[in-house]
Amino acid sequence: MDISVFEVVGPLMIGPSSSHTAGAAKLARVASVIVDYPIKQVSFGLHGSFAKTYRGHGTDMALVAGVLGIKEDDERLKDAFYIARERNLIYDFYETELENVHQNSVKITFTLMNDRVREIVGSSIGGGQILIRKVDGFDTDIRLNTSTLVICQEDRVGIINEISKVLTDYGINIGLMTVKRKEKGTQACCIIETDTILSSYVVDSLRKIEHIISVQAINAVE
Repeated sequence: MDISVFEVVGPLMIGPSSSHTAGAAKLARVASVIVDYPIKQVSFGLHGSFAKTYRGHGTDMALVAGVLGIKEDDERLKDAFYIARERNLIYDFYETELENVHQNSVKITFTLMNDRVREIVGSSIGGGQILIRKVDGFDTDIRLNTSTLVICQEDRVGIINEISKVLTDYGINIGLMTVKRKEKGTQACCIIETDTILSSYVVDSLRKIEHIISVQAINAVE
């Protein structure tokens, strides 16, 4: 049986809990990377154990820290509320029930500076590890065991081929690709796990493809 070192000794973190603090911070930080736009307001819908213990375990502080880009082992995590006020970030928390998710789960609703609203649902699954369950309503199940691309595109013929060609040109091997859409001919979400660190050059090239709406790269080392 393969066991990750994170499951044995846990992640480098500011405590008290790897799931409720470190995992929450990482989850919110990755969500903000996916959103990739200046944030005006953020709302955290807390599910299950997150909803019951978020104040005592510092989950609220960790989630705000993550949205601010503060890593889970950064001493500034404990000052997240103060830093948020300095940056004029509006935030709130509420309890909610989410379907078919881990007990340590949250729905993060971002209101961006351009007034666009984006929504990420994710879970802290133990040992500082996370799972991004949904991006803007699309089922994703992003685990970040490898470098990952999150691509939002119009649902048109040939776009997947163009994406694959760009990755081939950069010598990037695709480990796994999943494409989800809500309705035919509307929008689709493409999740690609790769064997290679994803550079800004790759992201820029993908963004130049016609009918691509957004591209975010999350490298496993992050």
